[in-house]
Amino acid sequence: MAITEFYLHIAFGFVLTVIATVITWAMLKHGRILDHPNHRSSHSRAVPKSGGISIVVTFLIGMCYIMLFASPDLVNQEFTYGFVFSSLLIALISFVDDVWEKSARFKLVTHFVAVAVVLYTGIVIDSLTLPWVGRVDMEWLGFILSAIWILGLTNACNFMDGIDGLVGSTALIAAMYFMAISYYEGSTFVYITGYTIIAGCVGFLIYNAPPAKIFMGDVGSAFLGFVFATLAIIAARYDSSRTSFLVMPMLLFHFIYDTLFTFVRRLLRGENALQAHRTHLYQLLVRSGYSHLEVTLLLSCMAFLQGLGAIWMVNIPGNERLYVFIPFLLIQIIYSHLTLKRARKAGVSLGDNHSCHPRRQSG
Repeated sequence: MAITEFYLHIAFGFVLTVIATVITWAMLKHGRILDHPNHRSSHSRAVPKSGGISIVVTFLIGMCYIMLFASPDLVNQEFTYGFVFSSLLIALISFVDDVWEKSARFKLVTHFVAVAVVLYTGIVIDSLTLPWVGRVDMEWLGFILSAIWILGLTNACNFMDGIDGLVGSTALIAAMYFMAISYYEGSTFVYITGYTIIAGCVGFLIYNAPPAKIFMGDVGSAFLGFVFATLAIIAARYDSSRTSFLVMPMLLFHFIYDTLFTFVRRLLRGENALQAHRTHLYQLLVRSGYSHLEVTLLLSCMAFLQGLGAIWMVNIPGNERLYVFIPFLLIQIIYSHLTLKRARKAGVSLGDNHSCHPRRQSG
């Protein structure tokens, strides 16, 4: 990249950050969408939400930049339109839920629609490189795996948005690493998309860092999960970087682990794993006496270490990259053990708090 182009990108990123900051401030001062506390909340007063709109807007501006100035070969790709349309559809669906609190069934159906658009436009995991096996063509299994991956990460980021600054800080760190890795490997599309997300997160975190003055809302958390999941496939299959698909699961491994661990643990306890609750590992830490800031910093440190793991990953042969997850899995196992131990010691309920029977609806 020429030095003038580098400074141009820095200036563009700064402008996007200012735009995100102004939009977040406007939502804080003039927005009328409030998150009222209930028995599952970690806050005690009504707080403005849907501040994640600022991240969506910076993303949209970045996509417009690509449409106007990127090479025609990139812009005219069918996946570009599918990615942008489906991402904005997720944002719209999530904003509607922030305002009117739609049912889980409504969100799931509309998420499936957005995923169907992604798959239709060719954003599909077409192959994986596995230890002892090598490259495996996924064929029709790729559609199933892609749908599970996108839906799973979309909801994982949504579930993890329960305390001040957590999703915003993790998204910022993940986007920084993903942008840097993909740029080093020759990226164009993913690189530009990455720094629009970074700008949006920085502008938003100014008001969301603990103690938060405004919340991200589903419009931010679900949107980020969807964009990250879809971008991982685009980077591996279409972007000039051909960044390994495994990089994004590594960057967000602590979110994926917490979601899966909590889901399985609730199933084993005989609870309704689809009902809202507050027994994620990060929630148990807060309920055990740690502050939002302490927990957010802890998980941000995990995200930072996972970023180093992602750099390690792209510098080793493809059929050995899955091994990089092993030390981070051990870290998460130790973390979950210590968290549960701490919660029990503090007398925190590990199950459904408003149920005398484990199969009744949780809080």
